[in-house]
Amino acid sequence: MSTSTDTPLTPAQRLGRGLRYTVVGPVDITRGTVGLGASSAASGVSWLNARLRPAQPAPPKRRPLLYVVIGAGVLAVGAVTFSIVRRSMRPEPSTLPPSVEITPKP
Repeated sequence: MSTSTDTPLTPAQRLGRGLRYTVVGPVDITRGTVGLGASSAASGVSWLNARLRPAQPAPPKRRPLLYVVIGAGVLAVGAVTFSIVRRSMRPEPSTLPPSVEITPKP
């Protein structure tokens, strides 16, 4: 059996490991999800490319559009991750009554 240092983890293995371990879980879940999404997007693009290539004798280059879509996806995942981390860092509101009166007396 090989160790994790011999070969890099596949996105599916990283996602599974992230779901198992709670300390490194959020990082591995994010990396695994992004990896699975990227690999599925790449396979979809290659399938579409193979499917559409015979129909067009000279297909136009669409690499900049692909980079824009990938960049938007990375930014969206980063924004979601940032909001989750920021919410988890907020302190819970106290269940004790306030020690100072909230409404001022005239």
